[in-house]
Amino acid sequence: MNITAKLNDYRQSPRKVRLVATLVKGKKVEDALSTLTYAVKRAADPLKSLMMSAVANAKNNFNIEKEDLFVKDFSVDSGAILYRRMPRARGVAYPIRKRTSHVTLVLGVKEHAEAKKAKPAKVSKKKAVK
Repeated sequence: MNITAKLNDYRQSPRKVRLVATLVKGKKVEDALSTLTYAVKRAADPLKSLMMSAVANAKNNFNIEKEDLFVKDFSVDSGAILYRRMPRARGVAYPIRKRTSHVTLVLGVKEHAEAKKAKPAKVSKKKAVK
């Protein structure tokens, strides 16, 4: 089961947001939240609130606890680009691109330890032939 949350049109370039997203990809949710709390990048705070929203969705909609979740995928795509102009030398208009990001978070549910334990394979003892 996958729990998703999206943050569209976040006003920061995708390249900068991906730096923070790759820090927490594959971690347990509790570890990812503590990593985002102490990250010094600007994108850490919105990504942390996005993750808390996904955890709340899992709790309210599917009755899944935070301890059973991990970050399955954290993808950052480019959004719409706002074009602005800046006057430069000799009357030239220089383009400024203000980039936006679309962030998608997918949380997965880890299997319980009892379900992971497989029964040991039966080892047949063959009698040695003399």
